[in-house]
Amino acid sequence: MRQDLIINWVKRNKKSLLISLMVIFISGGLVAQKTWTLRDCVEYALENNIEIKKSEVTSETSRITENQKKLDLLPNLNASTAYTYGWGRTADNVNFSYINTNTKQASFGLSSAVTLFKGFQKLNTLKQAHFDYLASKYESDRIRDDISLRVAAGYLSVLYSMELVEKSKAQLEVTKIQINNTQKLVKAGTLPKGDLLEIQSQSALEEVNLINAQNQLNLAYLDLKQLLELEAGEDLQITKPLVDVSMAGEILSSQDVFNTAVNRLPQIKSAENRLMSAEKGISIAKGGWSPELAVYGGWRTNYSDQDPELEIDPITGEIALDPVTGYPVPTGDTKPFNNQFKDNQSEYLQFALNVPIFNGWLTNSNISKSKLSAISAEYDLELTKNQVRKSIEQAHSDAIAAYKTYNASLKSVASFKESFKYMERKFSVGMENSLNYNTAKAQLTRAESDLISAKFDYIFKTKILDFYMGIPLTLAEN
Repeated sequence: MRQDLIINWVKRNKKSLLISLMVIFISGGLVAQKTWTLRDCVEYALENNIEIKKSEVTSETSRITENQKKLDLLPNLNASTAYTYGWGRTADNVNFSYINTNTKQASFGLSSAVTLFKGFQKLNTLKQAHFDYLASKYESDRIRDDISLRVAAGYLSVLYSMELVEKSKAQLEVTKIQINNTQKLVKAGTLPKGDLLEIQSQSALEEVNLINAQNQLNLAYLDLKQLLELEAGEDLQITKPLVDVSMAGEILSSQDVFNTAVNRLPQIKSAENRLMSAEKGISIAKGGWSPELAVYGGWRTNYSDQDPELEIDPITGEIALDPVTGYPVPTGDTKPFNNQFKDNQSEYLQFALNVPIFNGWLTNSNISKSKLSAISAEYDLELTKNQVRKSIEQAHSDAIAAYKTYNASLKSVASFKESFKYMERKFSVGMENSLNYNTAKAQLTRAESDLISAKFDYIFKTKILDFYMGIPLTLAEN
C-alpha cells in the first residue's frame, strides 16, 4: 500500500521532480566546471605559494628586529632579589665582633641604565635595521613577481597545449573523412588500395600525435597546479581567453621600459636599501671612536636575622645604651622584616664616562670592513640594474622577433592551406596519390603548429614587457 502511494505521488509530481533534478544537475555542473582566469591563478599563487610565505617570514623577522632596535633606545629596568642561608663566623651587629652562628639574609633591588651618548651608534643601528627590513620586504616582493611570471608562463603553456589538442583533433577528423572518401574511390577503381592504406597509416600517426598533445596538456596542467600548490588530483580548468595577437601600438624602446622599471622593480629597491644599510654600518663603526656617557640608577634594601630589635629608652624615646659598654641594648628578638625593609633602603644615581684610548686597532678595522661592505653593496646595486637592463633588452628583442615570426607563420599557414586545398581536391577525384596528399597535409600541420607556438611565444614576451612596466598580468576573458 505504501509503495502504491509513493508511486502515485511521484506520478502527480513528476514535472516538479524533473525540474528539481535539472536544477541540481545544472548547479552541480556549474560548480564542477568553475574555470580559472590568469588573474585568479596569479592571486591564488600569491596567497598560497610556499616560497612567498617563506620570504614573508624572513621579512617579518626583519621587522621584529627593527622594532627591537627602537626599544633599545629606552632605559632598561631590572629587579633582583636573593635569599642566603649561611653558617660559621659572621659579624655581630650589636657587639661589633665575630661569632659562630647560622644566618638568614634577603636582599631586594631595582636598577636601571641608559646610554646618553655613544657616537649615535644606537640611532644609526636603528636606521640600519629599517633599511634591512625594507630590503627584506622588497626581496619578498621580488619573489612574488617571479612567481607571477612563472604562473603566467604556466598558464600560457596550458593554453598552447589546448590549441595543439584542438588542432590535432581537427586534423584527425579531416583524415577520417578522407579515409571514407578514399574507400569509395578505391571501391570505384579510381585509386589503388595502397593509397587507402597510406591514408589509414596517416590516421594512426595523427592519433599518436593527439595522444602526445593530450599528454602535453596534462603535464602543462600539472606544472601549473604545482605552482599553485595544488594537489595533482585536484580539478583545475582554466578560462580560454580571446587572445588578440596584434601590435596595438609600437613597442616602447628598451630604454623607456628600463626607465620605468628602474623606479619600481623590487630587486632594485632591495639593492638600494642594502646599500643604505651598508653606509649606516660605516657610521656605526665610526661611533666606536666616541666616548660613551651612561647614567645608572637604582634602589636596594635588605633583611638579616642577625639585625636585632633594640630597646627604646622610655624617657628619651631613643635607642637605649648599655651603661658599661655603651652599645645598644638588644631585646633578644630579630628586627621585624617590615622595619628592616623600610629602614635599610638606599638609592643611587651614577654617571659614567668611558673614553676609548686603545683597543687593538679594532675600531679602525671595523671601519675599513664597513667601507668595503658598502663598496660591495654598491657593486651589487649596479649588477642588479645591469641584469634588469639586459633582461629588458632581451625581452624587447624577443618580443619584436616573436611578432615577426608570428606574421611569417601567418603567411606560411595561409600558403600551405591553399596548397593543401588544391591537393585535397585533386586527391578526392583521384588525380593525386596519397604520398603527395600526406606530404601537403604534414606541411600544413607543421605550419599550424609553428603558428600556435609563435603566437603564445609573442604573448608571453609582451607580458614580460608589461610586467616590467607595472601592468597587471591578465588576459582578455571570453
